[in-house]
Amino acid sequence: QVQVAESGGGLVQAGGSLRPSCEVSGRTASTFSSRTMGWFRQAPGKEREREFVAHITWTTLTYYVDSVKGRFTISRDNAKKTVYLQMNDLKPEDTAVYYCAAGWPYYSGTSNHRNEYDSWGQGTQVTVSS
Repeated sequence: QVQVAESGGGLVQAGGSLRPSCEVSGRTASTFSSRTMGWFRQAPGKEREREFVAHITWTTLTYYVDSVKGRFTISRDNAKKTVYLQMNDLKPEDTAVYYCAAGWPYYSGTSNHRNEYDSWGQGTQVTVSS
């Protein structure tokens, strides 16, 4: 496992933008470049539902849930061991705690499910007002 820490959430009006980031650290952080990194979110009142948002593989392929396609962009900087989620045209329904997760090194599954990740951050709150 690695340590994962999110930052960059906040409060924004509908139509605005945010760019949370996620930094990986720890004894095995050197494996960052070999890991798929994902973002999930948990909306208010849905504590049992952590929804997949986006992932970027260690080969830099990206995948998004339909509701954010065209608005969100995931990227990574292997030198900084950091993943970013550029969120544009935010909507009130994007309000949630956003979690970053690290998959296993060289894992080649779909990476769209919680159980395909072994390290999680504490989350960062994103609130979009109407």
